Formats: sequence, structure tokens, C-alpha cells
Amino acid sequence: MSTSTNSTKKPFKRNPKVVISADDLAHLEELADNMMRRQPALADRLLEEIGRARIVAPAKVRDKVVTMGSTVTYRDEMSGQEKTVTLVYPEEADITNLCVSVMTPIGVALLGLSEGASFYWDTRDDQRRTLTVLEVTQPPEKTKG
Repeated sequence: MSTSTNSTKKPFKRNPKVVISADDLAHLEELADNMMRRQPALADRLLEEIGRARIVAPAKVRDKVVTMGSTVTYRDEMSGQEKTVTLVYPEEADITNLCVSVMTPIGVALLGLSEGASFYWDTRDDQRRTLTVLEVTQPPEKTKG
């Protein structure tokens, strides 16, 4: 007789697919490793996303997938508020210019998602929010001719 304890988790919509460029992979793994001492929960979340991601050659990443340098418009489904940010590495983060670090809860949540994907993220004050990616725009150097 066996009992399963895995099914006791609160049911939630299946996580959306994540795609990460092979060019970004090493840098993202290094960031997560370095963050492990200061923010272990966030580092674990990034490593979890990397672990379930499909890693592809840069040329195979579709334009509507959030990659490093992408500008993303998303909607908070609880408030209806829309926000546009650019996903960047920590050294380029500048909230006044809406450049959000991948090493923030929202940055980890956005990484690798496609337009139309809905996902949850936990805010720094432990609120669970559902967000929907409305639009993804690549920087000029990443768009394919």
C-alpha cells in the first residue's frame, strides 16, 4: 500500500513553457549561483525556471519570447494594471528607466515566456499575483531580418 504526498499541493494552472537562449544560459546560471548566499529563494526560483526551460540556439528563439533585453508589456490580472519593462542583467538595472533585473521576482517570472502566457509570481511582500504577457519587443540587434 502506497500513499502519495505529492498530490497535496494546492492545484494551480500548469506553468507556461519557458525558452532560454543558449547565449544567456551561462550568465544566468552564474548569477543564480552568486545570489545563492544573499537571496536563496530567488536563486532557487531562477534555477528552477532554467531547469524546466527549453534551451535553444539564439537564432531559434522566436521574437515573441522574453529574452534578456526584451521589452515586455504585461497585465496584473488582479488590478488590471498594465506595465512595460525591459528585462536586463543586474548591472544594467535602472528602475527609473523601467529596466528590471532578471534577479528580481518579476524578472525571474518573465524570463523565457511568450506573448499570451499567464503566470503567477510571488511579490516581495508574499502576495501571489497572476500576470499575463501582452506584448514582447526585441531590441534592434536581436530582431531577425
